[in-house]
Amino acid sequence: MTDKKVIAIAGGGSTYTPGIITALLDHNDRLPIREVRLYDIDAVRNENMRLIIDLLLKQKGFDEVQLIVTENPEVAFTGVDFVFSQIRVGGLKMRELDEKIPLKYGLIGQETCGLGGFSYGLRSIKGLLEVVEFVQMYAPDAWILNYTNPESLITEAINRKYPNINMINVCDMTISIEETIAHNYGYNHKDWVPVYYGLNHFGWYKEIYDKSLKRDIMPEIIEKMLGQEIENEDLEASWQQTFKNMSKMLRHFPDYLPNNYFEYYLFPDMVLEHTDKNYTRANMVMDGREARNTRMAERIRNGETEGVLKFDFGEHGNYIVDIATSILNDEHRRFMLIVPNRGAIPNFRSDAVVEVPAYVGATGVEPIALDPIDDFHKGLMEVQVAAEKLLVDAYFEKSYLKALKAFTLNQTVPSASL
Repeated sequence: MTDKKVIAIAGGGSTYTPGIITALLDHNDRLPIREVRLYDIDAVRNENMRLIIDLLLKQKGFDEVQLIVTENPEVAFTGVDFVFSQIRVGGLKMRELDEKIPLKYGLIGQETCGLGGFSYGLRSIKGLLEVVEFVQMYAPDAWILNYTNPESLITEAINRKYPNINMINVCDMTISIEETIAHNYGYNHKDWVPVYYGLNHFGWYKEIYDKSLKRDIMPEIIEKMLGQEIENEDLEASWQQTFKNMSKMLRHFPDYLPNNYFEYYLFPDMVLEHTDKNYTRANMVMDGREARNTRMAERIRNGETEGVLKFDFGEHGNYIVDIATSILNDEHRRFMLIVPNRGAIPNFRSDAVVEVPAYVGATGVEPIALDPIDDFHKGLMEVQVAAEKLLVDAYFEKSYLKALKAFTLNQTVPSASL
């Protein structure tokens, strides 16, 4: 058996941490662990998570796994094998501002898209660069698996400063889309081999080959989505509306299946019509997952143990743990990852950061080569990449002018005056 590993979670107080820990324990045969370190600059959230994870380890029979909770980066990262990063610089309060300030001016207010996403990106670059610097200092051979958003901006910035780092940038949105569609229409998404391309939160499915059915099922999925919108009571109301909007997008552009974030770029008026500018997604998270975790921790603190732990985390934890096991065991499994293009999309700029299928093994990421893409998708991507590169320039150069240009070029913005 592989030697037991040490895992650090940067952003350990996140509501997604129990999902990652559960996935680690469920895959203990492929990724055995002896120690988990929760690193977070928010001591209160991290302590709450310590209570939750400690109980989770005991209830699943992993009392021997050592749990360390710390605000000290040296303690967190020294000698670790993997770092799972899910930091949120500024916390949910700043996310609320990212969403509500644009809405005040009739613009899209969203966590990773539009001006809120760009504002969050400027903060995230600084925060994640600090984490990367700590890891390089205390565990230079560790692999960093990054969930921190906005992924395209993060990847662009990290690649500029640390071009040879052991780091994989991953987003679980595609797997969540696949899981939701498969569940709704009676498929098994684990049988799927999708061909997808674009930028993070900004891409399209070209094909979805189903290994059990032995055919490309993309045409029939599009047909089903045009005829019957996704209905899933397990989804929160805002996500139910998002998947309904996917069907609306397909009525106009029925050739490929878009990432659901395109609603913000192609139909911002439609999104704004259904948006409460006084109660945004950040408020839903604060009143939902965040409050639920706080209540769980308080019950544990009061001595309760039975029936306390209740989670709903989907594929988030499994996806990042699967990537770690694919590195550790050289499994060469296929994932959707954010990588430098370098010809993966042959008719797109080589220095762009793209999201494409890639295989992962002991030596890292091997993106697949795709066919040339059409002018509509290429044109949308060119503008988005230019805006993102300008924003990363603005961060490193401390340039107000480049930040202004980036914000103006953002495709959710109709006027530089706004």
